[in-house]
Amino acid sequence: MEVDKELLKHVAEVARLELTEKEIREFLPQLKEIIEAFSEIQKVDTKNTRPSYHPVELKNHVREDRAASCLTNEDALKNTEHRKDGYFRGPRIL
Repeated sequence: MEVDKELLKHVAEVARLELTEKEIREFLPQLKEIIEAFSEIQKVDTKNTRPSYHPVELKNHVREDRAASCLTNEDALKNTEHRKDGYFRGPRIL
């Protein structure tokens, strides 16, 4: 694939970027380097490689859900000064 100024302008247009001439001169060698890196990756033989959907095996580390006793309303509110009618009172917003 030939990486030139026109390709860079097209990529910028698709990405909805407006590049100056200075930016085009700066980014053109970088785009060439990126395309070359992906070209090297494409050369790797992956015919006998199984697909990997996640690099690290995931395990479910969630505890079993068991019913347990909860705080009473009084216990939940006993350490706050900010309460009203059995609820936590928050700051006014309006």
